[in-house]
Order: sequence, then structure tokens, then C-alpha cells
Amino acid sequence: MVRDIFWCHPDAVKLVNACNFVFLIDSTYKTNRYKLSLLDFVEVTPTGMTFSAGFAYLKSENLNNVVWPLECFRGIFLRRDVFPGVIVTDRDLALMNTVKTVFPESTNLLCNFHISKNVKAKCKSLIGQRNAWDYVMNA
Repeated sequence: MVRDIFWCHPDAVKLVNACNFVFLIDSTYKTNRYKLSLLDFVEVTPTGMTFSAGFAYLKSENLNNVVWPLECFRGIFLRRDVFPGVIVTDRDLALMNTVKTVFPESTNLLCNFHISKNVKAKCKSLIGQRNAWDYVMNA
């Protein structure tokens, strides 16, 4: 039985090493038929294009299981002195803490989508008028 697996395409390894400025790391939670989480590593190129840099299926999402795929991902960088400048994640605390440990030289940012989602959830009850809410969300 396969429990944890990390893989990436050889062309993705070349692209990761050619331009490694911004990476997005996110996880889907047990939506496949094997009930494994899929951790997806996506790179944003200098031209604004994205591509999948790597994938990992994980049996569970505790801290120990998140460290291993990030260390595997770190291993595809051919130069040991050049790593991602920025890694964007959602507010998964295990993932955020692991990024700080495995990629201490990288800046860890929160995804704008998740920030907006939290602002909507927390602040909507504080603003009573509809036009005021629209103004805040547009700002």
C-alpha cells in the first residue's frame, strides 16, 4: 500500500532550476478515491505563467508528514545556494511552520484568496450597510 509519494516531471526540474522566484504550495484534503491529501507545488515564472513543479500524496497532514515532501522538493534544486525567494501558502499552520524550517531563506506569504476569505468571514458582521461593505471589499 502506497502511503506517501512525491513526484515531479524531469522538465519541471529544469524549469524549477531555471527560474525559482515564487512558488505556491497548497493541499487538497482527501478528495480522491484513496482519501489521500494531494500537496501541489506550483511555480510562477517571471512572465506570470504557472506550471506544476511537483506533487505529493500524503496519508495524513501532521507536521512530520508535511516535512518529508518539502524536503523532497528542496532536493530537486540543483544548486544548494539558490532556493525560492517567496513561497505562498494558505493558512495551514503545519505547512507554514514546515516552510520556515525547510526553506529558512525564503519569505513565506499568505495567499490573497485566503486573506480575502478571512476578511469576509470576520468583518462582514461589523459593517451594517451594504454600500459600505462593497466599498471595504473593493478597497
